[in-house]
Amino acid sequence: MLGPIDYAVWFLGFTLQVFVVVYSLAHRQFIRYLALNIYMLADAIWMVLCYYFVAHYGLTSIEYRYFYYYCDALLTILLYFSVFGLYQHVFGEMQANKYVRGASLMLLLATACVSFLIVRQSQDHLTSRFVVQLSQNLYFVGLVLTYILWGAIMKLRETRSRLIHLVLALGIYFSAYSATYALRNLFPDFAMARTVFPPLVGTWLPLAWAYTLWKVPEEARLATAQLAASHAR
Repeated sequence: MLGPIDYAVWFLGFTLQVFVVVYSLAHRQFIRYLALNIYMLADAIWMVLCYYFVAHYGLTSIEYRYFYYYCDALLTILLYFSVFGLYQHVFGEMQANKYVRGASLMLLLATACVSFLIVRQSQDHLTSRFVVQLSQNLYFVGLVLTYILWGAIMKLRETRSRLIHLVLALGIYFSAYSATYALRNLFPDFAMARTVFPPLVGTWLPLAWAYTLWKVPEEARLATAQLAASHAR
């Protein structure tokens, strides 16, 4: 049974997601951050549908469970392409966008194949097991890709503050979600790892991206060489 705090976190996440999309539209930046905005919009719609399924079928119903896992897999794929959208921003000046798009599709197909091979021995509920495994694998791939992207930002001396903040927020999000998955696997009876941590972690990304778009100007620049030196210390 969901309580007032659950609904408050739910509503906060939805409000932040809508803010990101509306702010981007109002400032004519929707296309510039297309993958990011599509993910935020889809996540906001997903939250509304989650509320509908919980209200009509219940939190423990089979209808809500199937809806949750299948839509979560689609959202994870959109988030995966958001990572590569940021790759295109970083490598855009090198005219490497077509290579980034090709690599993103090939890696997605490879991850899907690996996920299928892991669960193909399960004759029961093969499709549902596949989408869950695909989501988990894509989160791991997204985590690795984000840290690789951060390394590229440091190597290329990227100075665009907004882009750096967006990548950092994504890295923290993937790290937190990976830690949540690890807790759920290590401590199956730890209820907070299933009921409390996921919605709080899910709120982090729209909060960080909303703050970045609102407070960090597009033209702002950051000396990444100094940032790298501070991390080295």
